[in-house]
Amino acid sequence: MKSKLRRLLREGLLLLVLLAGVMLVMDWWRAPQAPAAFGSQPLSTLQGQQVTLDNLSQDKPLLVYFWASWCGVCRFTTPDVAKLAQQGENVLSIALQSGSGQDVERYLSKKGLSFPVVNDANGALSRSWQISATPTVMVIYKGKVVSTTSGWTSYWGMKLRMWWASVA
Repeated sequence: MKSKLRRLLREGLLLLVLLAGVMLVMDWWRAPQAPAAFGSQPLSTLQGQQVTLDNLSQDKPLLVYFWASWCGVCRFTTPDVAKLAQQGENVLSIALQSGSGQDVERYLSKKGLSFPVVNDANGALSRSWQISATPTVMVIYKGKVVSTTSGWTSYWGMKLRMWWASVA
């Protein structure tokens, strides 16, 4: 009985290590490429606020969340991003090709979500970052990209990435 349990634990651990390795390789492969001088590029939120990534990331890590209203996986990640924003975390989201600003506002209202949003209606911003998958989450601190991941990410995964950026 003990040998079966040990074998099962060993195989489970091996599976977790392999899964983590595959996830790291996928994140590396799909990682966005920050354009030159990305931090100083002025961005306008749906609320009309002019921001830059440099300014937003100076005091504490900034979670930048690339998402789309048509993205199936985003339905699971977006509420967690909204929760982080409600808790006072530094969050900026970029809606990729999700329609007009009014369309994005209507979508957020319908879902009961609230966080700062930059609308990338024609996809120019996402192309300049070479975003290849939605959702994509980046953590920027003091104007430097600290971490990136794409696909589903948990609330705790995002929270941990932001914490890690602040202590590293």
